[in-house]
Amino acid sequence: MTAFLTALAALLIGYFIYGSIVEKFFRPTNAPTPAITKRDGVDFMPLPTWKIFMIQLLNIAGLGPIFGALGGAIWGPSVYLWIVLGTIFAGGVHDYFSGMVSMREGGKSLSEIVGKYLGTSSLMVMRIFLIVLLVLLSAVFTVGPAGLLEKLSGINLQILVIAILIYYFLATLLPIDKIIGSLYPIFGVCFIVMALGVMGGMLFSGLPMPEMQLANLHPKGDDMPIFPFMFITVACGAISGFHATQSPIMSRCIPNEHLARPVFYGAMVCEGIIALIWAAAGITFFHGTEGLAAEISSGGAGAAVYKICQDSMGSGIGMALAMIGVIVCPITSGDTALRSARLILSDWIELPQAQIKNRLIFAVPMIIAVGIITQLDYNSVWRYFAWTNQTVATIVLWMGTVYMTKKFPGRSFLIPFIPAMFMTFVTTTYIIQAPEGFQFPAMVGNILALIFAVVCFLQFKRTCQPKF
Repeated sequence: MTAFLTALAALLIGYFIYGSIVEKFFRPTNAPTPAITKRDGVDFMPLPTWKIFMIQLLNIAGLGPIFGALGGAIWGPSVYLWIVLGTIFAGGVHDYFSGMVSMREGGKSLSEIVGKYLGTSSLMVMRIFLIVLLVLLSAVFTVGPAGLLEKLSGINLQILVIAILIYYFLATLLPIDKIIGSLYPIFGVCFIVMALGVMGGMLFSGLPMPEMQLANLHPKGDDMPIFPFMFITVACGAISGFHATQSPIMSRCIPNEHLARPVFYGAMVCEGIIALIWAAAGITFFHGTEGLAAEISSGGAGAAVYKICQDSMGSGIGMALAMIGVIVCPITSGDTALRSARLILSDWIELPQAQIKNRLIFAVPMIIAVGIITQLDYNSVWRYFAWTNQTVATIVLWMGTVYMTKKFPGRSFLIPFIPAMFMTFVTTTYIIQAPEGFQFPAMVGNILALIFAVVCFLQFKRTCQPKF
């Protein structure tokens, strides 16, 4: 229990201390934000801070900090360190910078700001890359909750998939304050009950909780080393490129730049707490990593979630609320994933979105694409999404590094630069070694990844001439 409580305290302290440092270096102002200067009644409009925070949290907290954390916990309590350090020094920085830079650039989508600061050659790549990522994520976040709902209700899976896709379609089309702004506070209650219920049930269950150790406890041992596999498996809850696609949505609704830290950095810390809870619960309720791995292998992560909720909160109202929370999380990311894709496309061809006919041009083909992808193998889609997700996060950190170098003199660029270098090494190593990648031996993968990271550093040094 000590390791879990220490990690929980570290996340909270990290928000107040390191979050303040990040904010201080970025220097927020009282200048009018896009929510004020570009208000259109659809995507650009000021919203209350508590509502913006709740929308941002539910946007980013999909299946990632639940399924990903359970998958990462198979390596053992070492996952706590990645969740804590990743959230504070990488994920929080990533989310804050993606939101603030977007706000400073008039609420532009991620692809547009990456293109501006990393060069026009990256602009088209990022546009296509992000559209693919967001459509994949919407498909993943359709099948996951539909499977859980099928287990609870007995309704046919395909009927549930269609129902979720209809909701996604409406949430993508309507103004931000309608479905999303109205339903998210209600969903948030379920979400909070789910997290607190699982944590309370775990802490007072009487079951032994794992203490910190850095050993690789994965049942497959050396065939599944902690690095880089755990760092890709636990994306949401440590650092996730998907978040950078969501931050621009809220950058169009924040009325003052000083609210960015509680919204962007704060929501990331909350997601880290959620991931920590589920990682600890997975090891605790299944009596170690072997039991957790066996449960996921036999019934999938959804079955593990169902059993944890049942063991921690019983079979009454608490159990129902907990399961609803788990179902709501991915749905409230899938809908805004498609909304973000619509905004990227509209920025791409410069088509205003005030008129619904212009929104339909993008929404209809995207929904059809998501429906087709839901028929593919879920596990394969998730693995490719995980690596793509972390690669986007790496690119965003490099964008933040270049931005800070150009806008602020001194060494403030080091805040995004250090996690950018680390994530470059992680993502490159993974795709070189992974079964869905090039399948090179670990030593070869590490060497090639290190070379690539050095090349990225030298390119950055040559073009931006930072002062170390």
